[in-house]
Parts: sequence; structure tokens; C-alpha cells
Amino acid sequence: MSAATAKAKKGAPAAKPAAEKKAARIEHPGLLDVRDLKAYFRLSAGWVKAVDGISFTLEPGESLGLAGESGCGKTTAATALIKLLPENGRIVSGEVLFDGINLAKRTEFGMSKIRWKEISMIFQGAMNALNPVKEVGDQIIEPIRLHDNIGEKAALARAKELFELVGINPKRIGEYPHQMSGGMRQRAMIAMALACNPRLVIGDEPTTALDVMVQAQILELIEKLREELDLSFILISHDLSVMAETCDKGVIMYAGRVVESGSVEQIFNNAEHPYTRRLIKSFPNIHEKREMVSSIPGDPPNLLYPPPGCNFSPRCERCFEPCTSVEPQLTEIEPGHFVSCHLFGVPDQATQDAASADVAATDAHLAAALEAEAQ
Repeated sequence: MSAATAKAKKGAPAAKPAAEKKAARIEHPGLLDVRDLKAYFRLSAGWVKAVDGISFTLEPGESLGLAGESGCGKTTAATALIKLLPENGRIVSGEVLFDGINLAKRTEFGMSKIRWKEISMIFQGAMNALNPVKEVGDQIIEPIRLHDNIGEKAALARAKELFELVGINPKRIGEYPHQMSGGMRQRAMIAMALACNPRLVIGDEPTTALDVMVQAQILELIEKLREELDLSFILISHDLSVMAETCDKGVIMYAGRVVESGSVEQIFNNAEHPYTRRLIKSFPNIHEKREMVSSIPGDPPNLLYPPPGCNFSPRCERCFEPCTSVEPQLTEIEPGHFVSCHLFGVPDQATQDAASADVAATDAHLAAALEAEAQ
């Protein structure tokens, strides 16, 4: 035995287990790069494909809007990003790359270091999100003390600064949620989201149930804070006008899939997907001729049993043969502008075979998960 070997056995510290080693940084574009993310819900009748292969990229300091009608998968996508899905939900496949780390592979302990410190969320409906029997100030202090490891006095001072930042008198820090107005509760939720200086904030319908004037104030506040703090922001909304007002880029979702993405200007001025066009027409335009807004005929599909091919084909007036049998792929029709529609080219046979293989692999994974649960 050599002297070096003997020293290693006697006095040298043991090498760290592979599981404890820091994961190698993954190179990817932007601050956040979501790749083919699938998140399903388990029901007694089967698997609900709430998010079925979405992809998008968010740059540092950029604002992105996730839009679509109710039930299209916007909120599920947001909660999947930070792994806050309900017990019957799971990320089936895909990657969520944030600053070189794949969040989809992180454990719950690993995600606890990311949530609120790196990525925070403004939840839909402040009255439901806030604890009704706990002072609002204490609810803001809690994540500060947890993540920043500071004393109670310093955390209280920080919470008062946040109240001032969002336009609430710091004297109201000891009040309960029911003692605040709807707009004030929403401002408190924004303060909580900013508590630990995150780089990315997700806003899930942050203006829901607020009157028009308060909505405008909240959106103005979000935009002001985003510029002052250089935040990246994801806005979830079914209201395209809100997305147009506050976002740099937009992602239009339908039935768990991305149908169109690009800059806000590209989506509003040059929308190409039939669903995006109908969605825009369903909102009044004060700059054009006065007329009744149009609705989209039919109903969204049952995501337990989505239709073959394009999910929008049963409601699309431009549907033709490949739409009902072949799943469309996102196609770049101009720099940064992507559309998932056969009007811009039907995938070749190799692409179709790859998509079928991916579906088969997902089905096998789900079947294995059910078998494991049964055992």
C-alpha cells in the first residue's frame, strides 16, 4: 500500500456521495426555457392531459403572457413550473430549465430553495390565497425569515418597505386580510411575491374579481415594479387586452397545447392560427367599427379523451383532412413567431413517426406509474 493510499484511508475526508454533488449547469437560452412540458392529472376515469407538450423561452427582464380561454392549461402550466401541482397531478415529461437547473428533476427539498427566493407567484384570488386568521404582515415576514435567515426586527422592517413599495401604509401591517379591500389584498400579495427579491414572478390572473379602476392600478404597479426591479414576469390571463398592455411576448394556449407564440405585436397584428384570430375577435376593439363581438362556436374538448390530430379541429372553420388525424407541430413562420397549424405545412412522415413514438413512450410511462401505484 502506498503512503498516499494509506493517508487517504486514515485521514483524508471521504468523497461526497454522487447524490450530494452539485448538478452540472445545463446550457440553455434565456433565464427560463420550457421544453415539451407535459403535466397530467390522475382521475378514476384516466389521465387528464392538462398540459400536453408546451415550450417557450423567457429572457431576463422580459414579460411573457400565457393566454387562452378557461380550462386551456394556463394555471396548470404555471404551477408545474414550480412543482406545486395537486396530489393527483404530475409532470410526465419535459424540462423546465431555470438558470442552468432542470426544475422538473428537483426534489421537494430542492424546490423549497427555489420557490420565493428565485421564483415567486401571485396567486389568483388574494382572499383565498392569504391565511384569514393570520396578520398579513406575518405572512410576508415568514418567507423572508425562512430564506434570508434574518431576525424578526429586520424582517419586519423589510415587510414595511414592501408595503410602501406597493402603495400600502406600513401602519396597516398588523391587519388581517378581511380588514383590507380587494385591491389592497392584491397589493399585499404582490408584496409577498417580492419579499425575497426573486428574479422571476408568475402572476396568475392578478386582476381577477377587481373592478376596472383597481385592475388598471394593479397592472400599472406590476409594470412599474418590473422595470424598477428588472424582474422577469409571466402573466396568466384569459384577457388578451391585459396581455397586450403588460407583456413583451405572448403564448396562446388551447386544450393544453401552444397554438401560437411570438411578440405581442406579431400576435395582435399578424395572428395566423384560426384560434388566435377568433380569440382576438371575441374582444371589442375601440379603434375599429362598432359591432358585436363574435364567439367561438362549439366547446373545448374533453382532455381525458382529446380528439386525434389538432385539438382545435372540431371548432375550426378552416379544418381539412390532416387536421383530424395528424398532430400539428410548431412552425416558425417569421423570426420569433411560431404557429402550430397545418395551414403552414403538414409534418413529414419522420416527424409524425417521432411524435407517435413520443405519445407511445408517454402512455407506457403512465401505465408503469399506474402499475406501481397498484402494487
